[in-house]
Amino acid sequence: MASSSPKAKAASRKNTVTLTDNSSGQSWEMPIIEGSTGPRVIDVRRLYSDTGFFTYDPGYTSTASCDSALTYIDGDEGILMHGGYAIEDLAEHSDYMEVCYLLLYGHLPTAAERRDFEKAITYHTMLHEQVMYFYRGFRRDSHPMAIMVGVVGALSAFYHDSTDISDPHQRMVASHRLVAKMPTIAAMAYKYSIGQPFVYPRNDLSFAANFLHMIFAVPAEEYKVSPSLARAMDRIFILHADHEQNASTSTVRIAGSSGANPFACIAAGIASLWGPAHGGANEAVLKMLQEIGSKERIPEFLKRAKDKDDPFRLMGFGHRVYKNYDPRAAVLRKSCHEVLEELNHQDEPLLDLAMALEKIALEDDYFVKRKLFPNVDFYSGIILQAMGFPTSMFTVLFALARTVGWVAQWKEMIEDPDHRISRPRQLYIGKTKREFVPIERR
Repeated sequence: MASSSPKAKAASRKNTVTLTDNSSGQSWEMPIIEGSTGPRVIDVRRLYSDTGFFTYDPGYTSTASCDSALTYIDGDEGILMHGGYAIEDLAEHSDYMEVCYLLLYGHLPTAAERRDFEKAITYHTMLHEQVMYFYRGFRRDSHPMAIMVGVVGALSAFYHDSTDISDPHQRMVASHRLVAKMPTIAAMAYKYSIGQPFVYPRNDLSFAANFLHMIFAVPAEEYKVSPSLARAMDRIFILHADHEQNASTSTVRIAGSSGANPFACIAAGIASLWGPAHGGANEAVLKMLQEIGSKERIPEFLKRAKDKDDPFRLMGFGHRVYKNYDPRAAVLRKSCHEVLEELNHQDEPLLDLAMALEKIALEDDYFVKRKLFPNVDFYSGIILQAMGFPTSMFTVLFALARTVGWVAQWKEMIEDPDHRISRPRQLYIGKTKREFVPIERR
């Protein structure tokens, strides 16, 4: 899926904005680019060469670093779409394999395309047997994310036939391998951390069911995957598949812009996701609920959340992009009840507490005015804990699901004829030129 062509980009520049330096009186015209939907963009690529100025935008909150046809978010309206399809429709009517195909190829598959794609993914789920020795180099108490970063980065040492990014076939093979092998890598990281034997993938199971089997099965007895739990797992994968230019996706693109192999790029994305402000948010929600403890203490903690001098923060509410209800949260709220019912946890204290907290916060003027609505992390941690995942695996599951988004974003960037190596600028605030003083005179 290549981005729009340079000609198409040029043709879209119908309007301009004028930048004026009031001190010198000089003015410059900056083109405006319009996408298929969403905010218009001021094209500042020639800003420095034409004016001698940089823009200053810490965190890139107002800067588009690329164009993309993969994912669209309207934070004000609470909209998330992949290839034009609403996330609610995909979560309700599709499955993760179809969403993977959509992100990688730009359209939902036909029945024949789906069969071929599922076969390609299924028969790439095995890991090179020598990778097993790589796991043994880690301490047994290593965090599964540490193992994920190391193992994924090392895949380029095992699969030399899919590291030439200039070859479309090798890019396709690398894309399939990463999507297919990530559940196996994640499950083995978990098994290694608890001292259980690795469970090999099974070709007769769906993507989500196969992952649950590799996580929870043991060689000594048969493990039957619950269809409803597999569906809940599949839905979580769909909801986390891609989310536009977030920190980890931007990391993948920046790493890939240098020409690094895809395995190294995805390892970089996993490392970025590991940060508690990004992939660790659902674990933080659980810790917060455990700290609150009971519904009776909610008013006390809401009062603390409103106090700017109190370090307590209400985790799982609000989002950097969404200024409305996170559409993924609405989907997971339903799945949360289904999972707890399946596991006979209808009276789960954390869920009761979460529901009460959500109701009170949504009716509180402080949170309503600030549009601090529940996000996807608010429910996902409760679901994963009920299914039996330790908190150390939460971010691993996020990485597993997001791999297809990273790969699709990397692939789109590589196939864009306009892509260049990323090189952000800076506003220098250090010392100006100083004379060097020999050590005996300092």
